Amino acid sequence: MAGNTFGNLFKLTTFGESHGVAIGGVLDGCPSGIEIDLEAIQNELDRRKPGQSAIVTQRKEPDTVEFYSGIFEGKTTGTPIGFAIHNTNQKSHDYSHIKDSYRPSHADYVYDQKYGFRDYRGGGRSSARETASRVVAGAIAKQFLPEIKINAFVSQVGKMRLEIPYQQLDFAMTELNPVRCPHPETAAKMEEYIKSVRKEGDTIGGIITCVAQNVPVGLGEPVFDKLHAELGKAMLSINAVKGFEYGSGFEGVQMKGSEHNDQFNQDASTKTNYSGGIQGGISNGMDIYFNVAFKPVATVIQSYETIDKEGNKVTTKGKGRHDPCVVPRAVPIVEAMTALVLADYMLLNRTIRVK
Repeated sequence: MAGNTFGNLFKLTTFGESHGVAIGGVLDGCPSGIEIDLEAIQNELDRRKPGQSAIVTQRKEPDTVEFYSGIFEGKTTGTPIGFAIHNTNQKSHDYSHIKDSYRPSHADYVYDQKYGFRDYRGGGRSSARETASRVVAGAIAKQFLPEIKINAFVSQVGKMRLEIPYQQLDFAMTELNPVRCPHPETAAKMEEYIKSVRKEGDTIGGIITCVAQNVPVGLGEPVFDKLHAELGKAMLSINAVKGFEYGSGFEGVQMKGSEHNDQFNQDASTKTNYSGGIQGGISNGMDIYFNVAFKPVATVIQSYETIDKEGNKVTTKGKGRHDPCVVPRAVPIVEAMTALVLADYMLLNRTIRVK
């Protein structure tokens, strides 16, 4: 299976399935001498792990990461960093009823057609559980980029939208509620809504907004490897993501060029930031901000019609432990993928100029 590696120089390869022995990864290209805070890495995993609140899947996994190489006496050695997270709470029997049938809007059918075989236990390799490995690598990337501040938060659940600009939010409030929305009043409403959807045996989607601050000027490669293109690829590689927009995004089409142009200040900062911190595919020193849209989780705890491997119509019902809304647990994943992109382009930049 191709497509398991992300990055050019700061490169992550992940392995494992949802109900296998373990998931994990190899992070290659990380420079030597970086002091590694293992507690900070575990904290990032704890933000993503299942069972952390009443509005996420109740699968109980400690998600404790074990490092096997690439770190010695608290610092990176410059060699590949190998790590694994063992699966301890699989309930594979929850999926035996869909062994020979395909769940709507899941990867079941396409995996079977592509490979002629599929691991039906929790979706196997297509499970969002794979993203835990990304969070580990992203946490290391953050420690490689201590000056850059990356903050993601839930800005919309269903039609319920946070209308306050990110500049007016206190990102320290994000982790103070299970929804991970940094506005307490809105977060409380979102939480109640997610709970009500869950009681119906249904799911709901949402949007995560991410802001990267203190990004230096010059990250990104012209033409095919623009910074926003790589960020888009990174976000669209996350399970359940249906859309990506940066800066003014789709709203920008309603503006005239004279309104949309970011006029310069004398210090080369801009008076506005409709560009989203990226111009010509290269960071310009302003805040990089973007939205990531997540669809409703495909598994609903309701009866539904589908087809089996022979094309026969069958009726089944969703079982198992699933998120009624994926966005609260996806916040650290979005941050991790952002950090991986920025770390990779930071290293690429070192190859561009002698001085």
